[in-house]
Amino acid sequence: MDEKQISEIYERNADMVYRLCFSYLKNREDALDAVQNTFYQMIRTEKEFDNTEHEKAWLLVTAGNICKNVLKHWWRKNVSIEESDSLAAGESPRDRELMMVILNLPLQYRIPVYLYYYEGYTSAEIGKIMGKSDATVRWYLSKGRELLKKEVG
Repeated sequence: MDEKQISEIYERNADMVYRLCFSYLKNREDALDAVQNTFYQMIRTEKEFDNTEHEKAWLLVTAGNICKNVLKHWWRKNVSIEESDSLAAGESPRDRELMMVILNLPLQYRIPVYLYYYEGYTSAEIGKIMGKSDATVRWYLSKGRELLKKEVG
């Protein structure tokens, strides 16, 4: 993979990977580090993709795994991370409020809700990304929507 291909892949997917990392880590700096590590992993392994969907799925799974490793780190368990107020630019206050509610969902609901509503994945695709069955993802989505309704009204 040459520098031009890497640059094109980065341009196509960096925002999506960042949003996923931010939804896991709830911290801008950690999310940026995870994005960097995701693309470094792609370059290091010299990953070749069949198509853009394969590319997108691989990057999301890799980013998710990197974020999970960050969350498991001993330092993370001993230090409280303040929530970042720097969400994506251009959001309305209502969108920002909704995103904050989504970010406060338990992780098992947060990731499927984000991937379904913000990235447009189907429950089957989310199941493959998360390593869960389609039915489990649908249940997570249902439960996530219930929690959102309670918070937002």
